[in-house]
This record gives sequence, C-alpha cells and structure tokens, in this order.
Amino acid sequence: MFSSFEWRVGLRYLRAKRSQRFISAITALSVAGIALGVAALIVVLAVMTGFQGELQRQILGVVSHVVVQSYGGSMEDVEGVLRKVQSRPNVTGAAPFVLANALIYNGGQAYGIALRGVDPEREKGVSNLHVNMVRGDVAAMAGFGVVLGESLARNLGVGLNDRITLMVPKGNVTPAGTVPRVKRFRVAGIFDSGMHEYDTNLAYIHINDAQKLLRLGESVTGIEVKTPHPDLAMGVRQDLEKQLSGHFWIRDWMQMNRNFFNAIKLEKATMFVILSLVVLVAAFNIISSLIMVVMEKGKDIAILKTMGARSHSIMAIFLINGGIIGVGGTLAGLALGLVLAENLERTIGWIERTFGLQILHGDVYFIDKLPAQVLPSDLFWITVISLSISLLSTLYPAWRASRVDPVEALRYE
Repeated sequence: MFSSFEWRVGLRYLRAKRSQRFISAITALSVAGIALGVAALIVVLAVMTGFQGELQRQILGVVSHVVVQSYGGSMEDVEGVLRKVQSRPNVTGAAPFVLANALIYNGGQAYGIALRGVDPEREKGVSNLHVNMVRGDVAAMAGFGVVLGESLARNLGVGLNDRITLMVPKGNVTPAGTVPRVKRFRVAGIFDSGMHEYDTNLAYIHINDAQKLLRLGESVTGIEVKTPHPDLAMGVRQDLEKQLSGHFWIRDWMQMNRNFFNAIKLEKATMFVILSLVVLVAAFNIISSLIMVVMEKGKDIAILKTMGARSHSIMAIFLINGGIIGVGGTLAGLALGLVLAENLERTIGWIERTFGLQILHGDVYFIDKLPAQVLPSDLFWITVISLSISLLSTLYPAWRASRVDPVEALRYE
C-alpha cells in the first residue's frame, strides 16, 4: 500500500529537530493520551462485564432459571404439573415452592422479609442453597426450622438453634378482626449467597411448615425449574408455555430481572461512549502535532515535490506518521489495560487489607468485590474505535501537507 520511500520518510519525520522538541513532546502526549483512553476503556468495560456476570451468577444461585406459577395464585395439582415439567427436554430439576411476605423479629429487632418454603431435597436440584450454607444444614429445616441469610441473622443477633418469631398476614379471624399468625422457629442454618440483597431479606423454611403456617393445604405458589445452562431458559420457557396450555404464568430468569440487566447494559454503553471521548481528545493532539510537523517540514516537502514526489506520496508520508502514533498508543493502551484488568481484584483486595478500608459495600453495590472480565468482542471494538479515530485525525494534516506549494515554500529560503 505504501512504498519503502514513504515508510522511510514517515518514520524519519517522527523525530523532530532539536529546536523543535516541543513537537516531540506533543507527539509523546498523543501516544500517552490514546494509551490511557484505551486502557481506561478496557478496565471499565471489564469491570462492568465482570459485575454483570457476578450478579448473574449470584442471582441464579438463589433464583431458578424458570418459574411456573398459576394465574389463580396457588397451584393445586402439584405432582401432575411436576411430572409434565420434568418430562420436557433440557429440564434438569424441578421443585415446588411457597412464597410469602413475613415479619421476622427477635427481641427489639424486626424486619420485613421474603419467606420461601422449599423441599430441602428437591431444592438441591434447582438452586445453590445447600452450597451457600455457612452454618447448619438445610435438612434441619424440618419441624419448624428456619434458614436465614448471614446479614439477616447478624441484624437479628441470632445464631444456630436460637429462636426467632415469624408473623404472616394470613391470620386467624376473631371477633376483633383478623389477627396475623405468629409462630416460633428454630434457626436451623445460615447461608451466604454473596449478594447482600438476598442475605438481608430472605429466609427459608420447610415447604410443609410453610403450607401449615399459611393454611395452603396441599397447594403451593409455584414450581422452580433448572436447565443445563442459563441460556437455555428462554427455550424451556417457550416449550412449557405450549405444553401447559396457557393455564400458567411462566417466566425465565431474564424476564424476571430484565430491567436490572438492561440498566447495566445501558451503563456499559454509556461508559464506552464517554471514555471514547478521551481517545478523541488525544486525537486532537495528533492533529496539532502533525500540523506543526507540516509547518516545520515545509521546506523538505517542497524539495521532495521538486524532485518528483507526487502529492499522494506526501499525503502517505503523513498518514504513516499519524498512523504510527495511533497504532503505538492503541497497542500500549491494550497492554496496560489488560494488565490492570487482570490484577484489579487483587489490587483492590491489597488496598482494603493494607489500609483497613472497604471500597465496595454490599448493601450499596449488591456485591462486595470488584470482578473484572475482559471480552474479546470488547477488545475488538475498542481497537477499531481507537484506530479509526487516530487515522481519521491524520487526514487533514496529511491533505494539507500534500497541498504545499513548492514555490511558496522556497520563496524566502
């Protein structure tokens, strides 16, 4: 594409004369600006991607891939529906559950929570509750035992085998009105899902105890469904909608958390645009430095033209000059960004341990660590954007160099 002559001159023009060191400084700043912009893009997008992936992993550790519920509010023929669900392709587990709002209190501490009634054995096939246990055992829920999130247990000031009180709104009807049902439970276990929202607001009891407490008889709230991979959830949902004949409300995990993940994607796109402006600002330095080079090398350009150099060759020389700045800055930024993203979590951990700080609070950011995941697609688009901006910024200075009039340039020499 470019001749060896154009390459030699373009590379030589990267070095300014001793009297024009200011131009070299601007060139170095251009490379540094592009490198920092690219590195910032890589780190921020890696954090956003890692944040999304970690949240997805933790959410799916508590929430199943697909949930089947009855439009009537409670499901009667539980075993019949379970058989139909379990017979479908890509269904690896299914379990009934009961869900209700409740008030939990101990001493002077009271909190509103989501109360889930589950079958301990079947729950192993649809969630990570048994994996997330830090104390006690899920199987010990039988006989009015409750499993609490670690943050909730800490707030209540309770440990294993302590007693707490649960109150549900579906209560007893008395001459004085409806009185909420109250039942004492034993703390059978404590779990840590890694997500503050769940650890603070969720409690599990045995499904039989939940049915008794809420007076549901044999009915349940719905059925949780597990698939081999989260990406298969949509297909399983669509299949179940056909098989269950429209009598049930069926949602996959993406539908249940759509607004949340859409917000993260929007934030990621916004950060990409904002940080791309850093590269754009650095590109103006390329324009400035190349225009100064054109002014400095005006005599050289005129001599080259009088010796037979064509305008497109002069333009190619400065395209090479600016392209090297852009490619150099992009490659340096890619290397720096990958190193920072790879070591970000360890660096944050070291800062927290050394200075006794907690940079990420789980009650504010949902998670208490800063994961980073670099996607090849992100690297591709960052490289494309950076190189495109850099190369476009060389067009005007290169065109201006190609338009230099030898007569005017040499008139006063």
